[in-house]
Amino acid sequence: MAFQLIINTLVAFLWMLFQNSFTAQTFVFGYVIGMLVVLCLIRFKGRYFYMLRVWSFLKLMGVFAKELTVANLDVAKIVISPKMNIAPGIIAVPTELETRVEKTLFAVMMTLTPGTMSIEFSEDGRYIFVHALNAEDKDGLVKQAKDTFEAGILEVTRRYHV
Repeated sequence: MAFQLIINTLVAFLWMLFQNSFTAQTFVFGYVIGMLVVLCLIRFKGRYFYMLRVWSFLKLMGVFAKELTVANLDVAKIVISPKMNIAPGIIAVPTELETRVEKTLFAVMMTLTPGTMSIEFSEDGRYIFVHALNAEDKDGLVKQAKDTFEAGILEVTRRYHV
């Protein structure tokens, strides 16, 4: 990935030199040309295109922003309502995450989302224990965590195809 980024940036700067124009517009155009060059070159090596990982990261941040907004509205609704209709509990969420970075990112995303807080990982690292404000539908919460945060993290960290 770093090699692709270096080649892409080098092509962008070469484009600026050939055009004899040192503006942001010329750099961006050269960067796009560099992306096309890198995309053509990596097809021969069978590697993934680094911009796919960047796109996956942007999608993950979008999913996180959406979940953060929805969770904030849910918690605000609970706080404003005259009767506290909550069922707090601790849920063991099974996870396919392996590296420390993946697990940390998952735990941080769960903790930053209002209404949930990651407590700890099991000793074997296959489960994360999460405290939820509404734990009535445990299977739904597990499915939501796996379909949103875990799927996005796995897409960012383990994308190996072109």
